[in-house]
Amino acid sequence: MSHFPRWKYYLLAVVLSLGLIYALPNVFGEDPAVQVQGLNGQTLSPTIKDKVEELLKKADISAKSIVWQTGELLVRLRDPESQLKAKEIIKEGLGGSYSVALNLAPLTPAWLEALGAKPMKLGLDLRGGVHFLMEVDVNSIITRRLEGYYSEIPKNLRAAKIQYTRIERKPNQIIQLEFANEGEQDKAYSLLRDQRELSLVKAQENNQFVIQASLTPDVIREIRNDTIEQTTTILRNRVNELGVAEAIVQRQGLNRVVVQLPGIQDTAYAKEILGKTATLKFLMQDTEHDIQQALSGRVIAGSKIYLDRARIPVLLKEQIILTGESITGATTGMDRDNRPAVNIRLGGDVSAFVKMTRENVGKRMAVVYIESKDNQITESVISLATIQGPLGNQFQINGLSLPESRNLALLLRAGALPAAVSIVEERIVGPSMGKENIQMGMISVVVGLALVLLFMALYYSVFGIIANLALVANLVLLLAMMSLIGATLTLPGIAGIVLTLGMAVDANVLIFERIREELRLGVSPQASVHRGFEYAFATIIDSNLTTLIVGVILFAVGTGPVKGFAVTLCIGILTSLLTATVGTRALVNLLYGGRMTKRIRVGI
Repeated sequence: MSHFPRWKYYLLAVVLSLGLIYALPNVFGEDPAVQVQGLNGQTLSPTIKDKVEELLKKADISAKSIVWQTGELLVRLRDPESQLKAKEIIKEGLGGSYSVALNLAPLTPAWLEALGAKPMKLGLDLRGGVHFLMEVDVNSIITRRLEGYYSEIPKNLRAAKIQYTRIERKPNQIIQLEFANEGEQDKAYSLLRDQRELSLVKAQENNQFVIQASLTPDVIREIRNDTIEQTTTILRNRVNELGVAEAIVQRQGLNRVVVQLPGIQDTAYAKEILGKTATLKFLMQDTEHDIQQALSGRVIAGSKIYLDRARIPVLLKEQIILTGESITGATTGMDRDNRPAVNIRLGGDVSAFVKMTRENVGKRMAVVYIESKDNQITESVISLATIQGPLGNQFQINGLSLPESRNLALLLRAGALPAAVSIVEERIVGPSMGKENIQMGMISVVVGLALVLLFMALYYSVFGIIANLALVANLVLLLAMMSLIGATLTLPGIAGIVLTLGMAVDANVLIFERIREELRLGVSPQASVHRGFEYAFATIIDSNLTTLIVGVILFAVGTGPVKGFAVTLCIGILTSLLTATVGTRALVNLLYGGRMTKRIRVGI
């Protein structure tokens, strides 16, 4: 008789029950929906629900439900046509202060959501979304690096008592120095040669001895790579802050970055967050001069007029106490009076900042918010508060609303972009195209599964039916695992599912053929079953382990669709090992393990 531990039956029952629960949300589908949010941190009041209901009623659009929750409004529609029409009506009726986006709202029952069961996230090719191709202004970083040398070189020459007649910036990122005689030129050349980043050329033009300095190709290449990598990292951080699942952020070419955001149909809010370069600077208020004189046109040296959020002018000293580059962390919290605040954490040497605040206790310090968007820079005072005591490497910025605090913390936490970014290509993948891709993918899975089930049932008879049950269980567990870990399903992921189904059957084929071989050698049915599972196990592990290693490598080095395929493949291998060995063994033992039998049906 065959022996199969009872605890394994219990384990299988628990695993399959949990698998069924967490795979079930994928059956219910989704509603086409319109999502309304406030822009620029603007709070969405509950009264917006009544306004949207009135707009839809006038347009004769019937909504399944309109729900306001946690500062956003979700309108569920009955079909994609109503969704598109409702979006245009709502957007036109509410104006430009709101983000009105197409969305897909899951129909998962409340009891499943209470258990944490959610449907799989769909990639851009299945769900639709937006695709951005963004160009990074790397040349501005190169120019900025060269401007540093443009300011530094004259100081070094004066310190070394080397006389020059002229210094100017030439086209093609070149700094040109002119000298009266060759001796001064040689001394300057020897001094500047220590600058490893500069490429120097000596020449003579119009009776002037000239040195042309430019950045070396290696330095330019390093600046370009560092800028693109830093931009890619920051954009990825901002995408994570947006909460977009399985977004793709990757470099393309010398100075471009591709950003794909599945599920987002309206680009307004995404562009607002991705394109912004936000940072801060801290300045002291100028109380020594009359602001009215400055407003009348009188130039006050060392001071400048800024506007606060209420468009009220404020006179500030231009000396910068602290910049946003020193900020290493920013979170939203509450101050002592239970008002929204941004908790700032500084890194590096902040002794100068501590000293400045100590010397100016009782005076007012302004926080200036600098925003760069579409190559336009705006500066506004977001906070003007009295310094109560010396500030250290942790302090708070208050005076903002809760949404404004969250938005500022998001941008500061994600980091300021090192260079201006412009969107050169913007493409929207509609839900209808995604729906068609899903239908074709489902057809491929169903056809592939049906052919495998038919072959196994015809060729291996009773054992083939057992393998088919295990195969269906494998598919359920695969969907459950992907839903549970929040993996994103893409078209390559569907291909991975089809491949997994074939590999899962391959394990059963190895077992069944080994059982048939033992039967041909005259071994008893019970012993043949035992040997078949035992001797084929090593081969199954070996074949699946090599494929699993390949899947891990694909996930590690791949991007986008390749990662989607790798995730599905790796999860499928693990679930197939469970169902093809333990699951199949349990079913065989239920049929033949409790009784002596002279004949078992293992195919034709």
